[in-house]
Amino acid sequence: MYKSIIRPLLFNFDPEGVHHFSFKSIKLMKQLGLTRLVKPVFNIEHKALEREVFGLKFKNPVGLAAGFDKDAKLYQELSDFGFGFIEIGTLTPKPQPGNPKKRLFRLKEDKAIINRMGFNNGGVAAAVSRLKKNKNVLIGGNIGKNKVTSNEEAFNDYKICFEALYDYVDYFVVNVSSPNTPNLRALQDKEPLTKLLAGLQELNKTISQKPILLKIAPDLTDEQLNDIIEIVQDTKIAGVIATNTTISRDGLQSSNKEEIGGLSGSPLRDRSTEVIRFLHQKSQGAFPIIGVGGIHSPQDALEKLEAGASLIQLYTGFIYEGPSLIKRINEEIIKQS
Repeated sequence: MYKSIIRPLLFNFDPEGVHHFSFKSIKLMKQLGLTRLVKPVFNIEHKALEREVFGLKFKNPVGLAAGFDKDAKLYQELSDFGFGFIEIGTLTPKPQPGNPKKRLFRLKEDKAIINRMGFNNGGVAAAVSRLKKNKNVLIGGNIGKNKVTSNEEAFNDYKICFEALYDYVDYFVVNVSSPNTPNLRALQDKEPLTKLLAGLQELNKTISQKPILLKIAPDLTDEQLNDIIEIVQDTKIAGVIATNTTISRDGLQSSNKEEIGGLSGSPLRDRSTEVIRFLHQKSQGAFPIIGVGGIHSPQDALEKLEAGASLIQLYTGFIYEGPSLIKRINEEIIKQS
């Protein structure tokens, strides 16, 4: 029903407007008591789905990637669709509007999305107020810096978010790979990245120690990926999320393919899997990897798990394929077990 009726209807309207409409609709469903009908349809519990990764227990390996529920407004309701975990953010210390609209574009022929949102969010304090109401949803906190903060001062922004979220998330993700904040990707260079992650790890040790992951771009060279492996091992962070959106436009068919921003969806599938395989093989499986990028089918998910991912995340595939994709992936994992 989603792909035959709901999606064609929603795809007639502006994608960012549809996103906000969907949030309001799901909230209304909850108020009317209808969301209790969702959980039995989409949730599957099975021993073969359970995972223990970086010290956390996941009921299944399929998560929602950051960017969908930036401000932690819908994590409880979204978990009812069968996700094993929800990643909120990217959050910054201060609220910011993000880049000017229009900044979100569908590429229907390519089953893709281009976004140049620019870390639009209501600030970390507002998200924390909502996370205090969490009822047993495993949450990842994706953190970044404000646009006006220079790279030289970036650590302070990550520190503010880290400390504010510490009691309310289960793991952290350091986002230095979005292409939509000027100069942010320069923080992926070896020296500044090592300094940033080492600083957060030192802070982590003074509290109690929660898993810190690094989210990387798919556009890194093999040499840069080797640096990432070395940095992860030197700083002893918990793992890597591979990958964020790409600035590549290879092989696209859609008319708005030249829009500036990060590309997600099917065209990213193979490169994301290549990065996962490279990291896993070159590190000899030294750290867990969360695989994300172009997962639109159970087979896409299995490819990432077989390449070395311990967990996977959906975003664009969730939009194009609907919530049944989560269930179909989990059913296939059970079948393969």
